[in-house]
Amino acid sequence: MDQTPPTDDTPAAPVQGRKRRAARRVLWLLTALVILAVIVGTPAWLAWRGFTGPSAIPERTTVLIEEGSGLGRIARQLEREGLVADALMFRLGVQAFGEASSLKAGEYEIPRHASMRQIMRILVDGKPILHPITLFEGMTSWEVVEHLKLQPVLTGTVPIVPAEGTLLPETYLVTRGTSRQEVIDRMQRAQAKLIDDLWDERAEGLPFTTIAEALVLASIVEKETGKGDERDKAASVFINRLERGMRLQSDPTIIYGITKGQGPLGRRIRRSEIDRATPWNTYQVDGLPPTPICNPGAAAIEAVLNPAETEYLFFVADGTGGHAFARTNREHERNVRKWRRIQRERGLR
Repeated sequence: MDQTPPTDDTPAAPVQGRKRRAARRVLWLLTALVILAVIVGTPAWLAWRGFTGPSAIPERTTVLIEEGSGLGRIARQLEREGLVADALMFRLGVQAFGEASSLKAGEYEIPRHASMRQIMRILVDGKPILHPITLFEGMTSWEVVEHLKLQPVLTGTVPIVPAEGTLLPETYLVTRGTSRQEVIDRMQRAQAKLIDDLWDERAEGLPFTTIAEALVLASIVEKETGKGDERDKAASVFINRLERGMRLQSDPTIIYGITKGQGPLGRRIRRSEIDRATPWNTYQVDGLPPTPICNPGAAAIEAVLNPAETEYLFFVADGTGGHAFARTNREHERNVRKWRRIQRERGLR
């Protein structure tokens, strides 16, 4: 019986079938993995987009994070105030970035459409809103305390009105919640530093020897003129009078003796008040008063420590907001008559 020997190109059907089945299994496996990745990855992607994408915050707003607030409390507050859509998402996002313990208390400005990630960054960077508190040159310590009472961003009380002339009036930047006493402390430190910087550079031969005396005279200069180009000349008038043993005869010292710095006099000085002796009335006492009559600004302190070199002994208002200075009593009387004429023309008595 003849037999035909097998050849190399005989179809191997069983082998090819196994390969096709294996290919189908790989395809199904890949498909399943893709589906699983979509199922698992879609929420993660959505969460990422929710944390980093723009929010619905319609306009710039502020948020105040109180001291001691933890991540959970902050997240709930942000959700309650409409700054994040989901407190849990915010908390998980902050934890994912490793910033759970880095959020800082304070008052912050949140831009419109800020993402959760941006809000997180703002709270981590910890740069809170700064509010300007302006204390004006020439305010008395009582007036400073009363002014601070009216500032809603400040907290607490000032138990004791600070000594007159120990505060440096200027604009101070504070965060919401700063105590009023802390502002007072900053004003005192600022004045001490200013004096330290200026004292050794003072002019020679001044008729006072202590910082306390310099501040008394600076407070008088501050109350006498608010014009920057006059302070050193006004200072020279008082320096010259002290050197000659003349009384200072400054009207603001009379007023301080009446009010003790607790608000303005609100009227003109009476003749009887000029003649009445108080420790501050420089029409009645020789030399300097015992204390400053206000808190002088830096310019007045500088003017007293480095006054202009003049021969002026008098000055009076000139009707323009400034003063007319005089070397002699005769010149001064002429300036006084001119000022009184201006007052009459303005209907003043």
